Amino acid sequence: MHQIVSAPLDTSRRWWVLATVVAAQFMFGVDAFIVNVAIPTIAAELHASAAQIEAVIAIYLIAYATLVVTGGRLGDIYGARNVFISGVAGFTVTSLWCALAQSGPELIAARLAQGATAALMVPQVLATLHLLFADASRARAFGIYGIVLGLAGAAGFLLGGILVTLDLAGLGWRAVFFVNVPFGAVIIAAAWKIMPSFQRRAGTRLDIPGAIVLFFGLLCLIGPLLFGHDLHWSPLTWLVMAAGVGIVAAFLGLERTVARRGGMPLIDLALLSDAAFMRGLAAVFFFFFANLSFYLVMTMYMQKGLQIPPLQAGLVFLPLALTFVIASRHSGARAKRRGMRVLVEGCAVQIAGLAALVMAIEWIDTPSAMALALVLTIFGYGQGLVMAPLSSGVLSTVRPVSAGAASGIYGTTAQIANAAGVAAIGAVFFAVESNQLSRLALLAACTLFALSIIACAAFLTWMRRVTG
Repeated sequence: MHQIVSAPLDTSRRWWVLATVVAAQFMFGVDAFIVNVAIPTIAAELHASAAQIEAVIAIYLIAYATLVVTGGRLGDIYGARNVFISGVAGFTVTSLWCALAQSGPELIAARLAQGATAALMVPQVLATLHLLFADASRARAFGIYGIVLGLAGAAGFLLGGILVTLDLAGLGWRAVFFVNVPFGAVIIAAAWKIMPSFQRRAGTRLDIPGAIVLFFGLLCLIGPLLFGHDLHWSPLTWLVMAAGVGIVAAFLGLERTVARRGGMPLIDLALLSDAAFMRGLAAVFFFFFANLSFYLVMTMYMQKGLQIPPLQAGLVFLPLALTFVIASRHSGARAKRRGMRVLVEGCAVQIAGLAALVMAIEWIDTPSAMALALVLTIFGYGQGLVMAPLSSGVLSTVRPVSAGAASGIYGTTAQIANAAGVAAIGAVFFAVESNQLSRLALLAACTLFALSIIACAAFLTWMRRVTG
């Protein structure tokens, strides 16, 4: 019997590998925001309904959220390098499909596929950093990752406005998806050449039935919020939502069955009885519920309500994104000294930012792009204070042995909340806005944002009572 000796990991080019995988993470982050700037133009050219526009964003998030844990486990089974390259290739091809889409439904289908491929690509980024940087360089490597993550939002807004405005080769909004193609090709070539093969983890199994059931459960819950207005909120929409509740309940039962049979369920069921973690997870949900939906609503208000061109609309978000990065850098040190109170203070700053926005649109008949940019920096700073330490704060209550499973649940919850916020708050905004009341629509949305952030702060405070 021969002893199997694993080959030593090649770390000689790890900083180039870092640049490669972080470039993929940057592409993913840019894609999440670049679409927002192009949404009004997409709606006009494809004659897409408000529901289809919301679905373009939400379906991408649902696909990613339900498959990201499976993507991580595929990396364990087949190797991070192989799954990363496959994920980037899939993301590149589906981006091309998005760019070539000829109708709203086709674009929704392409975004579904794009979200699924992103779920293969993104988990391998942190896995690669974790494996390559186990020494004193770890903090520096993850610091670079964090900065790139923060700058992706600013780049997405700016690049989206530039591409739509320049109308390169007559591509218009399609350029925001085409841009992923050359970048994806370069990342694939670099990863193929320099990314090392990692040792595969024995005993890792997939819970494909769980991922499928969760996907359809979320689709039934969120889909009616997207299309309810188009269907005049017929009884069918409520029946589908009720079915979604049943399917999610069945998902939990399925996960218990998988665990009893010795399998690896998508979620660690033991975490569901951890009071501090569950309260933290509720705070995560409400924080992200008011995250991407905020940018969708603001983009629609600026471009349709105020007739601000796409490039200027993108530039409005740039100071917000930069203050977000600054706050993210500050919040880590402050969280070490003040604990969870920093998160609650960040929620208060966000509420102040929303109040300033409401005052601006109430007191100024037609707010300028500059005025909106200044007001939104307050909201952006508050978001940065919360988002950076939120994950570490919520996950700090979890036992080390469950850290990986808890991280997966955290990421899935965040993306589900983003999708639910786009669907629910977007539905309210578009319902009011359809009556040519864009200012009132924004006020209604801001009220929902404020309530969601208040709920986030309440759950964070409740979590502190358990953790001390």
